[in-house]
Amino acid sequence: MRNMEIAQILRKIGILLEIKGENRFRVLAYQEGARKIENWPEAIEILAKEGRLQEISGIGEGLAAKIEEYLRTGKIEFLEELTKEIPQELIHLTEIPGVGPKIARQLYNDLGIVTIEQLEQAIQEHRLQSLPGFGLKSEEKIRKGIDTIKKSTGRMLLGYALPLAEEVISLLRENTQIENLSTAGSLRRMKETIGDIDILASTADAERMMDTFIKLPMVKQIISHGTTKSSILTYEGVQIDLRVVDNQCFGSALQYFTGSKEHNVKLREYALKKGYKINEYGIYRIDNGERRGGDKEEDIYQILGMEWIPPEMREDQGEIEAALQKRLPILVDMKDIQGDLHVHSNWSDGLVSIDEMATAATKKGYRYIAICDHTQGLAVASGLTPEEIQQRRKEIDQWNTHHPEIFILEGVEANILSDGSIDLPDEVLAQLPVVVAGIHTGLSQTTEKINQRLEKAFKNPYVQIISHPTGRLINKRDASQGDLALLFKNAQQTATALEINAQPERLDLKDIDARQACEKYNIKLVISTDSHDPASLNLMRLGVAQARRAWLTSDDILNTLNKDQLLQVLGKKRERFVI
Repeated sequence: MRNMEIAQILRKIGILLEIKGENRFRVLAYQEGARKIENWPEAIEILAKEGRLQEISGIGEGLAAKIEEYLRTGKIEFLEELTKEIPQELIHLTEIPGVGPKIARQLYNDLGIVTIEQLEQAIQEHRLQSLPGFGLKSEEKIRKGIDTIKKSTGRMLLGYALPLAEEVISLLRENTQIENLSTAGSLRRMKETIGDIDILASTADAERMMDTFIKLPMVKQIISHGTTKSSILTYEGVQIDLRVVDNQCFGSALQYFTGSKEHNVKLREYALKKGYKINEYGIYRIDNGERRGGDKEEDIYQILGMEWIPPEMREDQGEIEAALQKRLPILVDMKDIQGDLHVHSNWSDGLVSIDEMATAATKKGYRYIAICDHTQGLAVASGLTPEEIQQRRKEIDQWNTHHPEIFILEGVEANILSDGSIDLPDEVLAQLPVVVAGIHTGLSQTTEKINQRLEKAFKNPYVQIISHPTGRLINKRDASQGDLALLFKNAQQTATALEINAQPERLDLKDIDARQACEKYNIKLVISTDSHDPASLNLMRLGVAQARRAWLTSDDILNTLNKDQLLQVLGKKRERFVI
């Protein structure tokens, strides 16, 4: 339950060491330690208690001792000593797109800048241009980065909020008598970023539930404590609100508190026209005040003559009109997904072997998994050469010979170079059943340059899927300057699929763009996790949620096909363009 908290502490130490100019390998030890703990399936407190911290690869004696010290005392002496040398506020500077630890150190040493406010002032006065390597473009890039940070203030990624909410719900179910329990708000709608976490419940013993809630292990601070609503702050700084309502009002309350505001306003306007009023207590006739329903959420929509609208669609994007006409799509669901088409192994920058990734995918019930390691153009990710791809093939063939329960598709995530070419020869790509390609460098290039790179990549007959198509990192980096309409047109004309990348900081394509790609251009999409460890395979549900927010069905998603159907579709581009 405190894995995220410990990961944040280790990450903070790594950033401070990098700002200080410490040895790169020492910095990487903290960064990798943070990443592994964040994704570790067991609670860090249990590992520490049982003396098993060093079972986590990369957690040596030194890191284990610091983790145990923090769990025991609530602080790490080494971190406190570091913050005496380097102001902690500099960490916030490194969160700005365009400002890494080295630049933060330069800003501090040369201009005495510690806070974002001081940095903004320096940009206004053009003082950054006095620094070596800085010019007007650098200044403008950092200014835009500050704007991005400001927009994201107070909102966490869906991938962080959802597991935390589920842990709270699980503990409440174990320790209290519950009649109904659900997330609400933007989390239930599975938006890509979340403010506070809202949980709604009905129970015969509200007092006991609230007492249990405020004493949960993740509670750092009790904000409020009542019989119908309580709020707590977690160690990660997340506010969680729990509301308890009468059982007979649970459905109407769930509809009300799920939102969105725009959806609810339009729904209530329509209800008024039909002679009803809706609130969190139920749906009522206006003429005689008779309560017609509210025990179940479906009551609200059914009484108004609508299909029940899935929470992910409730954004006033035409869903009410579609529900009235009984033409809501049957949205893609996790049970439709037959495999993951973009995962990494330790042949490149993944954390575990091909066997371990395939075994984890088998446990999820998948019928296939595509091992798409990075390629040679991305040296920072230990990208594979043609010779290494050939060596890896032996390992994949051996697995497929002995494991009929799941088939490993041999693939790569190739790098789209600055001229749009792919960093592997066509004769190597031709041997691979799955070729994913993506832009990993030069994302700040001009619209014209990005367009040229993507257009050339699309025309490569062996590139079947474009990964994380816009390159955005939520709360950190805006989408690249590429023309989205041209991206879709190229995908359509070359029979190339686009990815919904399920990593929490990516979710790229975003919902409205994915919907446009399918509805207007009839492009096929894949939902992939881009996993670098087994635990990240669970992120598939975030990608599926993104697809549901885009109104997509299983027919829009290629990895709902069985293996033979999938390979047939992926092979069509080669048949069409290879002469």
